[in-house]
Amino acid sequence: MTTATIYVNGRISDARDAVVSVLDHGFLYGEGVYETLRTYNRRLFLFDRHARRLRRSASMIALDLPFRDDDLRQAITDTMAQAPFDGEAYVRILVTRGVGDLTYDPKATPSATLAIIVKPHVDPPASAYRDGVAVAIVDTVRNHPGSVNPMIKSNNLMNNALAMQEAIRRGAFEGVMRNYRGELTECTTANLFVVKGGVALTPPLDAGLLPGITREFVFEIGRAIEIEVREAVLRDDDLYAADEAFLTGTTREVVPVVMVDSRSIRDGRPGPVTLRLLEEFRRAARSLS
Repeated sequence: MTTATIYVNGRISDARDAVVSVLDHGFLYGEGVYETLRTYNRRLFLFDRHARRLRRSASMIALDLPFRDDDLRQAITDTMAQAPFDGEAYVRILVTRGVGDLTYDPKATPSATLAIIVKPHVDPPASAYRDGVAVAIVDTVRNHPGSVNPMIKSNNLMNNALAMQEAIRRGAFEGVMRNYRGELTECTTANLFVVKGGVALTPPLDAGLLPGITREFVFEIGRAIEIEVREAVLRDDDLYAADEAFLTGTTREVVPVVMVDSRSIRDGRPGPVTLRLLEEFRRAARSLS
């Protein structure tokens, strides 16, 4: 297990000594929200956007965050300062409803729990970018927006975990999930794009998916290099018949997808639109950090 440095409600320690009560409603009921960030040049990338999404997720479960964004940034900085490594960092922020009696009543949890995990960032293998990866369209259906809305970046990740376990059993790098209408939504830990006729297409938010920070950034870099990026309803055949495909995420950047359900996408190699977006993403990320 990778050594992690962890902040819990103001106390920073190593993973062995980091403690959250078993009566925390994040543990008991999965009541909480989270964000994952990474650094470039040891600086937090797009922190303001992640903090904004954290607050939106919290508001959607009526969870009051008892800190300002500047306080959160400082807590991350303090935790990174005690982490025993010099390279780029992976940062996971978790906020739960806090410790309380065994009841769903929010009044039982007067104080939220804030935990921050800092560990070395590890990129996907170089072969993922050079050769591309395989994905599987899984049978596990993405949560209906009327249940646990996928727009909430919730600590309750059972839906994602079951989908990814299915993908792993099928030897895939990622699992692609459909919604209740049979439309493609997103991967278990990433957003999905297909390229057709030089245009990068990604499912719309109302398909039931998380508004990814990297997804949003790809729209911006696409405009900067004159590659059209837009939303479109996508189904299985759109992925099977794509010219290219890729997935995006904070810790993965832009990863080419070259195979889906044992079928090659076009010639089975990363395509030019994907590679241009990856190159521009990395250039822009480093210039902003």
